[in-house]
Amino acid sequence: MKRLSVDGIDFWCEDQAAGLPVLLVHGFPLDHRMWAEQMAALAAPRDSARRSGLRLIAPDLPGFGRSALRADPATMERFADDLAKLLDALDVREPVVFCGLSMGGYIAFEFWRRWPSRLRSLILCDTRAAADAPEVAVGRLTTADRVLREGAGSLVESMLPRVLGETTRRDRPDLVESVRQMMMSNPASGIAAAARGMAQRSEMTGLLAEIRCPTLVVVGTEDLASPPAEVRAMADSIIGAEFVEIPGAGHLAPLENPTAFNRAVVEWAARCG
Repeated sequence: MKRLSVDGIDFWCEDQAAGLPVLLVHGFPLDHRMWAEQMAALAAPRDSARRSGLRLIAPDLPGFGRSALRADPATMERFADDLAKLLDALDVREPVVFCGLSMGGYIAFEFWRRWPSRLRSLILCDTRAAADAPEVAVGRLTTADRVLREGAGSLVESMLPRVLGETTRRDRPDLVESVRQMMMSNPASGIAAAARGMAQRSEMTGLLAEIRCPTLVVVGTEDLASPPAEVRAMADSIIGAEFVEIPGAGHLAPLENPTAFNRAVVEWAARCG
């Protein structure tokens, strides 16, 4: 991993290969490790003619993994600005493919609003455009307080059945444990700050028709947190967006079925990259 100083904080990321830059932004409460299968499979030349491949950049968002927490609440706008500054620190000048999962998708919408000239295309994974309902926002604030008081354990155990699909929970105990450990390893302060930030995120549904960059929308067929019907409706509201369902996967489609997810990304990048 690389450690960079970004606007006064230590910002860690993986940065592999060369070519079209793809920014992989993790969900809550995960870190860059959720993209391990993509880093292993996609950071390579596209073909034997040695055309440019994909440069994969997978950061730990501030407050997660090894990156320092900047502020509480950690708003989606702040995360978007931090990522723009990270790209500066990496000397990435060309527009990027922004691939965000769940909370990473919320950040993708803010990146689109705040940094449109730096955006080549969007990959929105298992995410939603709608803001939290008032009772959900209150629940996030309660969760933040509990995590700071008791640690991440109770949150993680309640989240696992909701973010991992039935197929994964039945057939992949190794992956279930890996996700549990990844969540548990993240700092309580970062988890709480991000929960508070998500509680105040903006409503994006009415802006979807204004997105003009190429967009791929991906969802696991077993996603309970972002149900496929809702995600399809979101895709239908984005002009020209492509929609792909990943079989046998829940809310963490890139982790649960990386083969199908990677194939969808490669095929789409070949058309739109």
